[in-house]
Amino acid sequence: MTIQLITFDLDGTMVDTAFEIAEAANRTLAEIGLPRRPLGDVTKLIGHGTRELMKGLLKQAKEAGEAKVDTLDVEAVMHCFEGHYNDTTGTNSQLYPGCLDGLERLRTAGVRLACVTNKELRFAQRVLEVTGLAPFFPIVLGGDSLAEKKPHPLVIEYCLAALNVDKSRSAHVGDSSIDVETAQRAGVAAWAVPYGYNGGQPIEDSHPDGVFTDIARIADHVLNLRMVA
Repeated sequence: MTIQLITFDLDGTMVDTAFEIAEAANRTLAEIGLPRRPLGDVTKLIGHGTRELMKGLLKQAKEAGEAKVDTLDVEAVMHCFEGHYNDTTGTNSQLYPGCLDGLERLRTAGVRLACVTNKELRFAQRVLEVTGLAPFFPIVLGGDSLAEKKPHPLVIEYCLAALNVDKSRSAHVGDSSIDVETAQRAGVAAWAVPYGYNGGQPIEDSHPDGVFTDIARIADHVLNLRMVA
């Protein structure tokens, strides 16, 4: 089988952004009068987009006895968060080992690449720019780019149509059950990396088609498939 298109998740897959997301979230909590949360609590909520992340943190605060949560307006909280996240995005974005090498070899081999994330597009584009990954991705879809976001298959279907690639020759790579579900619903291969966030759960529990140590190993796999095709 020749893979012609791979769509990649961003946070927890190509780039570790947990620290800058947590910093923005904790600045927001402090501003609205709530206690800061440990990094691990924030990391478990990464993947569904910033709104769901902040709603999850407010839920944690309420469960911890912070009655003030019931008086807060979610839209006002999000406005506050977006201001802080605008300040922190890209300030501590770290490429995972094997990412750059893998992407370079895939691109050299002619594999089409796209980035599909639930992060808002403007924030995703900044992370891609500061990490040097932007040139690899002619298509970048954020959680606010289309009418639906992951795990809806529309985001993968959009990439398939835009690049005129059949789903049988495509794969989606991510670190979470959201990514596995997205790939399965779109009918493309579901490949995963084990080092990301995924709510603290082993990615193997989501039953992807393959789990790879890093993106460099994904490049190895794709190139090996071409040799035996």
